[in-house]
Amino acid sequence: MAELIDKYKRHLNYLRISITDRCNLRCLYCAPGGLVPKQSHADILRYEEILRVVRVGVSLGISKVRLTGGEPLVRKGVYAFIEDLTAVEGLSDISLTTNAVLLAAHANDIKAAGIQRINISLDTLNAKKYKVIAGYDLFDQVWAGIEKAKQLGFKPIKINVVALKGYNDDEFVDLAKLSLTYPFHIRFIEYMPIGNSQMRNDDYILAPDIKKSLSELGQLIPVHKSERDGPAQRYRIKGAAGEIGFIPAMSQHFCQSCNRLRLTANGQLRPCLLSDKQLDIKGPLRSGCSDDDLKALFHQAVRYKHAAHPLSPEGSCRVHDAMSGIGG
Repeated sequence: MAELIDKYKRHLNYLRISITDRCNLRCLYCAPGGLVPKQSHADILRYEEILRVVRVGVSLGISKVRLTGGEPLVRKGVYAFIEDLTAVEGLSDISLTTNAVLLAAHANDIKAAGIQRINISLDTLNAKKYKVIAGYDLFDQVWAGIEKAKQLGFKPIKINVVALKGYNDDEFVDLAKLSLTYPFHIRFIEYMPIGNSQMRNDDYILAPDIKKSLSELGQLIPVHKSERDGPAQRYRIKGAAGEIGFIPAMSQHFCQSCNRLRLTANGQLRPCLLSDKQLDIKGPLRSGCSDDDLKALFHQAVRYKHAAHPLSPEGSCRVHDAMSGIGG
């Protein structure tokens, strides 16, 4: 069966997989007040089901996989699963997104299982503000995880910062400065209206404004993007060990170059993060479908992929499903 190319000629070779909707944080833009209903264990895809979907995806040209959650490291058996995933022939790029709460304790397990690249969510360098944003007083534990990952040679280590007006907009320079001395990629992400977040339209801080706030650090020199790069606009300050990036999901849609599908924790195949459109793959999996049936579902999901998402800072549209189940 043909590879996954949509009607806009986008070649979809990247699958982001949420392996759990559970998380050990309660970030105010994702799970304010902890008000996110948890899926039952029976509703979550089993590891062997995920591996089967991945193998079928690889046969259709999927070569890149990222594991997300929720927080993927809270799921039991995750390290053995990663070993099985890295053994899938045809995958050339496997990475992990984590909040790093458990990273210091398990970075060796992740590395041994075959992961080389990690993304870490960290919105502040202030321990008190971390507790406000993330819901728990765990900044020191998270920073210890980042240091451990650096020590073990994970490369690159990307630090994802969601831009939040009134919470961390006074720290953008300090966060960007990490790239001067650490080989980290600091990526500023525009807030996206997903789930039950109570953020308002006037809370947006857009990439051009973030970029302007960093002018005191010197010229941002564009970094040439490789074929494997995602949507981040990449820059480097002269002499810096790392990079600075911007993901303008709301202000400058990058849908025309999107190469992603998403597998949710409860077994839905989503063609777009910023759309509620999805296709059930768990039901057919558990009803004894063939691999050809699964391939047909992949192609059906590709047909659901729109030219662009409808969200904007000025609009009222939002995604209703929780980020924790979709996977960021």
